[in-house]
Amino acid sequence: MSSTRRASGEALLAALLFGAAAPAGKLLVGEVPPVLLAGLLYLGAAAGIAPRVWLEARRSRLAGSTRAGETTAVRSDPASRWRLAGAIVAGGIVAPVLLLAALREADASAVSLLLNLELAATALLGVALFGEHAGARAWAGILGAVVAGLFLSAGGGAPGLAAGALAVGACLCWGLDNQWTALVDGLSPARSTLWKGLVAGGANVALGVGIALAGGQGGVGLPGTREVLAALGVGALSYGASIALHVSAAQALGATRAQAIFAASPFFGAGLAVFALGEPFGIVHVGASALFAVSVALVIADRHAHAHSHGATSHVHSHQHDDGHHDHVHPGQPASLRHSHWHDHDPVTHAHPHASDLHHRHDHA
Repeated sequence: MSSTRRASGEALLAALLFGAAAPAGKLLVGEVPPVLLAGLLYLGAAAGIAPRVWLEARRSRLAGSTRAGETTAVRSDPASRWRLAGAIVAGGIVAPVLLLAALREADASAVSLLLNLELAATALLGVALFGEHAGARAWAGILGAVVAGLFLSAGGGAPGLAAGALAVGACLCWGLDNQWTALVDGLSPARSTLWKGLVAGGANVALGVGIALAGGQGGVGLPGTREVLAALGVGALSYGASIALHVSAAQALGATRAQAIFAASPFFGAGLAVFALGEPFGIVHVGASALFAVSVALVIADRHAHAHSHGATSHVHSHQHDDGHHDHVHPGQPASLRHSHWHDHDPVTHAHPHASDLHHRHDHA
């Protein structure tokens, strides 16, 4: 399987898992305050991804690398350290609270569809701040996603502007998260997810418990054991496994194109909300869904190829050896095996179709 196809599959599976988060969150947010629930979800993410971190550490040792090598790489690189911190705050602490607040104001099906705006947020932030490239098709897709979001928020029977504003805020935070985590080259996707879950989850749980003990939020106090376990389980699957798969795909495809595939998650979420929760799905939802689908297709169809140069560099990130950029040898391991360790790149100039991934953040003058 090619690197691109594998990464696309990872992004789609991440979308399926994350799509279930909104309907599940809708069920839980009535029993658990949003801040505390957001913390439990991310602590669950940390617990869910811990086995993969252990597996990656074992593979790294077999490949001649160590866990300490990755951790030291991030500590010695201020840029990666700040990117990881920004991703934890924006994507792990702020965004989930905004999403859960939106779910308290509107149906999960409508809020799920609004999460398609994460695609536009990721792309716009990528072009404006992170050196990504967008062609005519991508720009058309971004515009279409914005129009669909406005149509869904303001249309009759839709979530309304309050829930829409909260969902847009969550999408902007996750857009920053997507860009920053795609550029953290000192930690594997699983390890960055573990850090995000532990730090963001712990911070929001502490804040949420404090709010609950001070009188609760919206009449909701501390949850029972059943609700806590349910939140941790949802977090392990819909956040932990999903985030790790998405970050891995973003490092291979570029944040915007990985997000284009991941944008299928709102449709999965809306479908689950309609069938599992019995929520209505009217003409506004149908129209917005169609426009979102066309927009996503346009971004995916965007192509980019030209002659470009890579300077010598050394870093740590998740990779495999059949992508044209990693030709070092691990005896006895197949080229398709994805793994993470410190490695060097020699200078090279070549031309091939590429995305704005970890190796292709060059200027387009």
